[in-house]
Amino acid sequence: MSKKIILASTSTVYNGAYLDYLLPTLSSHFENCKTLLFIPYARPSGISHDDYTKKVGEAFAKINITVKGLHEFENPKEAIQKAEAIFTGGGNTFLLVSQLYKNNLMETLKETLEAGTPYLGTSAGSNIGGMTMNTTNDMPIVLPQSFTTLGLMSFNLNPHYLDPIEGSTHMGETRETRINEFHTVSAIPVLGLREGSWLEIYNDNVILRGPLTARLFRQNEFPVEMAPGENLNFLK
Repeated sequence: MSKKIILASTSTVYNGAYLDYLLPTLSSHFENCKTLLFIPYARPSGISHDDYTKKVGEAFAKINITVKGLHEFENPKEAIQKAEAIFTGGGNTFLLVSQLYKNNLMETLKETLEAGTPYLGTSAGSNIGGMTMNTTNDMPIVLPQSFTTLGLMSFNLNPHYLDPIEGSTHMGETRETRINEFHTVSAIPVLGLREGSWLEIYNDNVILRGPLTARLFRQNEFPVEMAPGENLNFLK
């Protein structure tokens, strides 16, 4: 295993430009990479593949990396296999996973990343790093072939994790409630990843980065807070 992966809760922190808060980390993560393959399938707000790729290209130009969208290739499987680096952006996880399966790319992407091609995921692109996509926050606008995803680590993510707001009049379920519901049917651990936080997966290590703790949920256990710098490779 020679994995080199970053899974971030979000692409943009409050009042920041797209990916700006991560660029110093990405400069090191994608060191020696001149080109990057972008997977635009999640289409946030319905943005087109071309427009999404252009947005990503403008961000990566700041660290001298050229971006090309996966949709631009006649043979997307070969494009993934030959990529110097890969980024999957946020948007709708159901749509993203549906498109990856429709194009027979899920297994190819998994094999490529496990062989060491450096990867960045944000939001939906991070969701697919887990064992399944069942702990996404997204609306099920399409039905994927499967909810099974890349399994780059032995747990699931809940990006954009929100703590209950004291005094709120919101009557809907909290994220914690939803994750507890998931744990009535699955024993897969879930990490609630707050905004501005990310995971660095290098080989067998899964390190929490960023300024905030992350909330770890395990079936039939009280949730616990994981501190920045802690290694989650103990999760099985």
